[in-house]
Amino acid sequence: MPSVELVKYSAACRALAEAVAVDEVKELHDEAAAFQEYAKQAKNRQMEIDAAAIRIRAERRLGELLRETVKATGTRGKGRPNLGGSKMEPPKKTGGTKSEPPVSDTPTLASLGIDKKLSSRSQKLAAMPEKQFEQKLSTWKEKVEQDKGKVNVDILAPAVHVAANSGQNEWYTPPEYIAAARAVMGGIDCDPASTAIANKIVCADTFYTIKDNGLVQPWGKRVWMNPPYAQPMIAEFAEAVASKYESGEVKQACILCNNATETKWFQRMLSLSTCVCFVAGRIKFLDPQGNPGAPLQGQTVLYFGKNRSGFRRGFTKLGELLWKTEE
Repeated sequence: MPSVELVKYSAACRALAEAVAVDEVKELHDEAAAFQEYAKQAKNRQMEIDAAAIRIRAERRLGELLRETVKATGTRGKGRPNLGGSKMEPPKKTGGTKSEPPVSDTPTLASLGIDKKLSSRSQKLAAMPEKQFEQKLSTWKEKVEQDKGKVNVDILAPAVHVAANSGQNEWYTPPEYIAAARAVMGGIDCDPASTAIANKIVCADTFYTIKDNGLVQPWGKRVWMNPPYAQPMIAEFAEAVASKYESGEVKQACILCNNATETKWFQRMLSLSTCVCFVAGRIKFLDPQGNPGAPLQGQTVLYFGKNRSGFRRGFTKLGELLWKTEE
């Protein structure tokens, strides 16, 4: 039997799909926002996320309706747009040749409490194909369920993480970090999340691109990886290196990633790593033209393997180190 929360969520989705007036959708949006705040105060994160998802769906539905109307601004002499109220009245002639602007009681965006920012974001969401919107919403939901930070409803906002030499984002790790990892492991057999350009610096014996899907490939004994930072791929690659290390397929690995200590995927790798370097400052990753760019979050290098002393020698100049004592 579905939970009460799921039933309410489904009912809200149906109400949005059936709504035909802007003011009706705006009311549902505001109710979801109020319920999200209530859930936050009650420390019910799942309820807060579900309410936020309804807000996002309401914004998309709002955008769909707004795109079908003429905005209230710039309509002098044409009357106000029909945003869900009565139909516009025809012009009334006065004095034989002149006509007065029609009088309408239809609400404007401002009277409905819709500012330009909300209107713009709503119409951008509405412009997305349905499949793309659902995928974006799913990725957003998975991220906020794993993280513990603020539940931000702006799914159009750019991600704050910068992917270095992996996945679809073209940013590459500076050579000094690769050199330190190579010195610790004695070489790099595989980079499972890379590009042809990135491997000119990494120089792994084998590397896999996004087309190769490194998750299903053999990795070898010594692995360097800077995984793609978008969900769900970051969690999938984190689980892959953890599982391969546990099985003995991977003997040593250096993983460069965000120091997202609150996430399950980071904790999974941290539980198996023997040494950690919390990198000092922000790493200046390189774009394809060699121009540096720093991410908004600090970085960590997690080491899997037995060469603790080698890791300490290689990474001591790059940040603060922690390591587990030998068993």
